[in-house]
Amino acid sequence: MQAPRTLPTPSAPPTLRRGRLSDRVRLVRNVLPPLIVLVVGLVEFLISRLPSAQGEIWAHLLFYGLVGPAVTFYSVEWIAEGTRARERAERELRDLYQQLSVSHARLQAVQELMRDLGGAPDMGAVLEVAARGAVRVTGATHATLSVPGGLSGSARGDTLLSGPSAALHPLTVRLPGGGDLALHFDTPPSPDTRELALALASEVTTGIEAARQRTLDLMTLYSVDQSIRAERNMRRLLSRVTRTMAERVGADARAAYLSDQDGVLRLEYAQDRLGEAPGGMPAPPFAAEVAASTLPLITDGVAAGEVFPEVSSVLGLSMRDEEGLVGVLVFGHRDTGAFDDARLPLLALMAGQATLAVRNARAYLYSEELAIGDERARIAREIHDGVAQSLAFAALKLDVVARQLHTDPVRAESEVKDASALLREQIREVRRSIFALRPIDLERYGLLETARRYVMDFGEQNGVRAALDVSGEIHLSPGDEAVIFRILQESLNNVAKHARAREVNVTLHGGARVTLRVQDDGVGFDPEQISGRVSSAGGLGLMQMRERIDARGGQYRVLSAPGHGTVIEAEMPQA
Repeated sequence: MQAPRTLPTPSAPPTLRRGRLSDRVRLVRNVLPPLIVLVVGLVEFLISRLPSAQGEIWAHLLFYGLVGPAVTFYSVEWIAEGTRARERAERELRDLYQQLSVSHARLQAVQELMRDLGGAPDMGAVLEVAARGAVRVTGATHATLSVPGGLSGSARGDTLLSGPSAALHPLTVRLPGGGDLALHFDTPPSPDTRELALALASEVTTGIEAARQRTLDLMTLYSVDQSIRAERNMRRLLSRVTRTMAERVGADARAAYLSDQDGVLRLEYAQDRLGEAPGGMPAPPFAAEVAASTLPLITDGVAAGEVFPEVSSVLGLSMRDEEGLVGVLVFGHRDTGAFDDARLPLLALMAGQATLAVRNARAYLYSEELAIGDERARIAREIHDGVAQSLAFAALKLDVVARQLHTDPVRAESEVKDASALLREQIREVRRSIFALRPIDLERYGLLETARRYVMDFGEQNGVRAALDVSGEIHLSPGDEAVIFRILQESLNNVAKHARAREVNVTLHGGARVTLRVQDDGVGFDPEQISGRVSSAGGLGLMQMRERIDARGGQYRVLSAPGHGTVIEAEMPQA
């Protein structure tokens, strides 16, 4: 903020410098009477020594008619001059007080404006507050503040005019950061008002830059948050998070070291001007120092070169949560002291978000490992209980056929046909299992395209007329999309295994809630009798599907009866 203009101190009048008015009055009152007596006595003595009476008369006339009035006049004038000087000094003091009052009021208005600018939630509010403050501080009738990008704010003072007119006197001030502050006055603005407008423009620019900084911080935090929500692959996750943070501080290199199960920091992701580096390397000494500290650390020189080649300055942030150390983020810059002015509190907050992202990704990977283990156990159990026993039974039949081939050809032919039908059924079962276990890239293609491909392939693989109908807008989080698709996948697997259907229709409708409906024309079943059954293809029974959708705040319904087909409906709130 510019310092307020110093008002000139009025100099004392010359008469006051020679003495105050009270001193003059006191001097005249105390000295003049005895002086008059002394002078009159001396004059009378001298006149009495004159030789002629006529001379005495002229001497008295000269003294009392001219000298006396002259002395009295100059004495009174001397006092009056002091009185006038005192009145001038009082007027100057009153003017100075008025100027100081106006300056104080303007300074207070500027302070209030800065407080209001600091509390404005967004750029639009900042411009409106600044325009109102400009009117209040300068006394303008109208004020308009515009910045690059098309944003503007306006305000008017105590006037009936809704907008500036040609009769007003405009004053436009350029903002240091770009933009204009346009003011309009009833009278031509004074030089003091112009200086005040310049100082005000500087303060408004500071407020605008602070609002831009807050907006940029929020956008950065939002970008990191999106990386947390949308990415489960650890390297891609760390690439996104560190890239966002590196762009925020202008770093040339970035790396993430994560603590493994033995508590050892190892490189998980790194990239500099040469490209990405392979992971698995132990952390350098600086990263270990950051891990031991709870505060961000900055190092220069040789220690920085040990982290990144051709780097002169390195910033390190630890990633911690209630369970302890998760990892360390480091950023490098080729210039020494590049991170001295970095916004460390914001970076620490972003490191906290990265900590949450790493924990979520690790939990997801662990859950995937558990799911893979469960799926392997399920497949082994189903092969043992289903396909393996059927194949063993077919082998026994073929052994019987071998013995009956010459003694009872008719029965042997019948046994061969039964074994052949059994083998074909098991081949279809194996194909259904392979189709159900086929990897699905839901993250790459999205829910709608993945569902379309899956329904089309399902119809071709199982000889069923399958159709998908999509309506409305569907916006689900990645986790919710996975649940909806998993229920679609499980429902179609049950159709293929149990329904003996000729046609299946799938609909996806988006509104306040997303609704999935799978309807077939198969044999149907009684839901009360098999609600807890686990299917052979997908591994989820009706109860598990219901639990998954309930956990997301949705609803799950099964409508079926023997001989009337099956309808499965799942609803989930939009993201």
